[in-house]
Amino acid sequence: MTSHELPLGSVADLVARALHEDLAGGDLTTEACIDADAMARASAVARGAMVACGGAVFEQVFRAIDPSLVVERVAAEGERVGDGTTVWTVRGRARSILMGERVALNFVQRMIGIATMARSYVDALPEGSTTRITDIRKTTPGLRILERYAVRVGGAHNHRDNLGSAVLIKDNHIAACGGVGTAISRARARAPHTSRIECEVDSLEQLDQALAAGADIVLLDNMDDDTVREAVRRAKGRAITEASGGITLARIPALARLGVDVISAGALTHSVKSADVGLDFA
Repeated sequence: MTSHELPLGSVADLVARALHEDLAGGDLTTEACIDADAMARASAVARGAMVACGGAVFEQVFRAIDPSLVVERVAAEGERVGDGTTVWTVRGRARSILMGERVALNFVQRMIGIATMARSYVDALPEGSTTRITDIRKTTPGLRILERYAVRVGGAHNHRDNLGSAVLIKDNHIAACGGVGTAISRARARAPHTSRIECEVDSLEQLDQALAAGADIVLLDNMDDDTVREAVRRAKGRAITEASGGITLARIPALARLGVDVISAGALTHSVKSADVGLDFA
């Protein structure tokens, strides 16, 4: 599966639940005002510059309401589009289009917002940088599959998908088991041989403990630039370095120049503003 593909079987349940939420009582306005045989064509139009994302979800919403509706994806996933650009179109029964309009836009406006923000973070990397921008697990409950897909469409990467997909020792794990070295040794003993061990550290002292214990990845949590610089120097050739905690767009260039391997930012999914996309009837 490429970054621009979605497992639509997993998305179908999200779409079904969203449509039930909006249409459980029918659509009184549409059913009262629109003839059953009326036909229409509508365009999803960008209200501003953005990165197209969510075409498959947009289509699935309308097809779930009415399989006879025809959706055209005008802009490719990941394509930059300008204000006034038609991203997708849908044509067929007017009633069906109106019933799906809000749900379709709710999904894609958030996805486009995330993809657009992810692209801005990637664009902030200095030319030639090998630093990777990733999200974290601060996603909307139930929508992680869509939000993480949008991050990829924007050109960034995903961190661990869920708690069972990777070992990441956080500050509370360290506190609960009595120290960095103890946490790493216990994780090493229990984790599959295919798993890397990542440990969060918030000081150079903890970093040295993690490196001595054989951590494969060290998460440099809320460190200032001088501390990050020294941490990267100490970890070079011994562990992958990841900067995280309060990451802003303005700080991306400096962190990348300090040589961190990964910059992870919760803002890509938890602080994003949904894009403005309108559905205009011809």
